[in-house]
Amino acid sequence: MAAAALVVALLWHDRPSLASLAWAPGPEAVDGGLAATWLGVTTVLVDDGETQILIDGFFSRPSLAEGLLRRPVDNDAATINYALHEYGIRRLAAIIPVHSHFDHAMDIGAVARRSKASVLGTESTANIARGAGVPEDQVIVADGETYEFGQFSVRLVPTRHGPIGWRGSVPLDGTIDEPLTLPAPLQSMRLGAALSIVIEHPQGTILVQGSSGFVAGALEGVQADLVLLCSYGLSSLGRDYAQDYWQEMVTTTGASAVMPMHFDDFTRPFGEVVPFPRVLDDIEQAAAWFESFRDTWDLDTRLYKPAFGRRIAVYVPPSSTT
Repeated sequence: MAAAALVVALLWHDRPSLASLAWAPGPEAVDGGLAATWLGVTTVLVDDGETQILIDGFFSRPSLAEGLLRRPVDNDAATINYALHEYGIRRLAAIIPVHSHFDHAMDIGAVARRSKASVLGTESTANIARGAGVPEDQVIVADGETYEFGQFSVRLVPTRHGPIGWRGSVPLDGTIDEPLTLPAPLQSMRLGAALSIVIEHPQGTILVQGSSGFVAGALEGVQADLVLLCSYGLSSLGRDYAQDYWQEMVTTTGASAVMPMHFDDFTRPFGEVVPFPRVLDDIEQAAAWFESFRDTWDLDTRLYKPAFGRRIAVYVPPSSTT
């Protein structure tokens, strides 16, 4: 028993490191320029100086014990208030989760109530917002249209969640069919449906891929300046899968730059970026594959080292270096 506990402890503490990535962070955006700020997991603030769009908005950090023991969890009001203040989230027009799992959508209602922003997503996402008391006129169930927020045009493209569960399943699959009120166990926040989020703006186009799944050909015609790319699970899904994923997300879209995300342990406090244990996910392996794929198919694509809280420029002229 003691030996088994020691093995588990060793595996849990064996973690990859971002320090091994020989990439530069993305260039900082100029004031008033279109910027994307990564705030952990797949939470991203997109800001053009006038209008803000928040992908996910996951600031609460339920503990590992709460998840394993299925304890009811609630929004962390103090952390949400801190994040909104610290990162200047004051002009928020829309909150858009990539799907309805807790590590993407559990805080959408709390953020919407503080900001009056619209919540845009699936019916499952809408039911999380409704359960939090968000007025119906702030809730938009996506139906394939293009949505306008200031100078932003947003399209939600159906995709697949990465097959990272037992024997290639999707964890916490299913839908949320009634308003979901917190506190509730993490397991009550079902997938709903996974979305690729395409954000177009006169200054550049962002593709946000919040899960390591894909639908072949779904992004044909999309031209992306910046791809924010979920890397979680790729190391266990294998190189061939990762190659197909890269080609759909990066090669197809002609991406100028790629930054991986969703490699960080979301049981750690907000702002503390620590990769998952290697036994669960290996960002070093995924990054090595990304370099190989870039060098094979996309030589002009820049790879950015993830930097929490850094306002990176979405469009960088081809002559610029980082």
